[in-house]
Amino acid sequence: MLFCVTSELYFKEFYFIMEIAIIVVCLLMSAYFSATETAFLSINKTRLKTMVENGNKRAALVLKLEEKYDRLISTILIGNNVVNILLSSIATILCIKIMRGDQEMGSLISTVACTVAVLIFGEITPKNLAKQFPDAFAMFSAPIIRFLGWILMPVNVIFMGWRKLISLIIRPKEEEKMSQEELLMFVEEVQQEGSIDDDEGDLLRNAIEFTDRKAEDILTHRVEIEAVPVDATKEEVLKVFADTRFSRLLVYEDTIDEVVGIINHKNFYEGGCMTEKSIKEIMTPPLFIHKSEKIIDLLKLLQKNKSHIAVVVDEYGGTLGIVTMEDILEELVGDIWDEHDEVVDEYKQIAEDAFIVDCAVNFEDFCQKFDISSDSDSISLGGWITEQLDKIPVKGDQFDFEHLNFRVTKAEPQHVVSVKVTVGEKVDEDDDRKEKDKDKDKE
Repeated sequence: MLFCVTSELYFKEFYFIMEIAIIVVCLLMSAYFSATETAFLSINKTRLKTMVENGNKRAALVLKLEEKYDRLISTILIGNNVVNILLSSIATILCIKIMRGDQEMGSLISTVACTVAVLIFGEITPKNLAKQFPDAFAMFSAPIIRFLGWILMPVNVIFMGWRKLISLIIRPKEEEKMSQEELLMFVEEVQQEGSIDDDEGDLLRNAIEFTDRKAEDILTHRVEIEAVPVDATKEEVLKVFADTRFSRLLVYEDTIDEVVGIINHKNFYEGGCMTEKSIKEIMTPPLFIHKSEKIIDLLKLLQKNKSHIAVVVDEYGGTLGIVTMEDILEELVGDIWDEHDEVVDEYKQIAEDAFIVDCAVNFEDFCQKFDISSDSDSISLGGWITEQLDKIPVKGDQFDFEHLNFRVTKAEPQHVVSVKVTVGEKVDEDDDRKEKDKDKDKE
């Protein structure tokens, strides 16, 4: 009799330990499946491909499993649900035993305990860890999940068939391509996370926006073009080359609107001396493009024609400006400086709230810098100022726009060169009159 009682107590204790052990194993498996799902969602494919090239077999297995992601996620979800249901069932039986047969109280305690345990140890903690080290955990998990995939193959086949049936009944809309705004937002997020630095972020943003830029957005305006007439003497051409240090010059007939060729500095000199050939003989035909030409298409056109300069024309066929290969490349990598470039301070601060601004700056960039908005189609600040004044600006002209005051400080007969921009201040008419009188006295 005593032996029977002892045996019964022993088996009860054994079953209790076994139930606890099964619950712990199920909780660990739940953590494993949750971490595996997060790891495969967060892997860096580029890094893993590099590791594969270096002979890492685990990385190759991860990429192979990831290629069949539907089967992989089905295996993970089936395994995770099985262990969670098993954990909950055994925990409920155990809690009812502990509560001496009180099913309601045992079920309640089991539900609360299992929910907390699964959330903390089976979901939140493993997923956070896997997100921090996705590649390492995916490589650790790959052989195990492949083995489980073989075991669960029959169940997987059923679920894959069910998924296809649902897809036939409920057809999803065709996926749209990621928009430019979404791509820029993605780059911003990656940069904030520290995966790329500021320079890499700028380069990616430039590349994304590159396809939308047009020739008119990056051209050098006609008033800033250096050109020579077709009947110019070689000495005159030599002087322009020496003064500008440009490698190429436009050649025009009568006016700049009639560009007839391009002179290359290399062709102008032969053996260290000026060529004996005439300008017409050494100049090459110009490449003409419309101002609306996309610069990505222009780049291909320049490469095809083995040219470095394109003449931009407006809707009337007049010369609007030029675009060089360097201008296009600067849209991708930023300003390219050489030893002959003159460093221009586009925004020179002369007081706490005042700047001298070069009127050749991009108007859109100016608006962003000074936080103003305008519906103008002007490309440069100078063009916008001319539009606001409704005349060719002269030194001393001034006007207010939003919280800025503009005063022309330097102007050429055809265009404005620089302007003084004062922030948050409007100059009254008396001050304006005094300023103009001072300018007249200096002249």
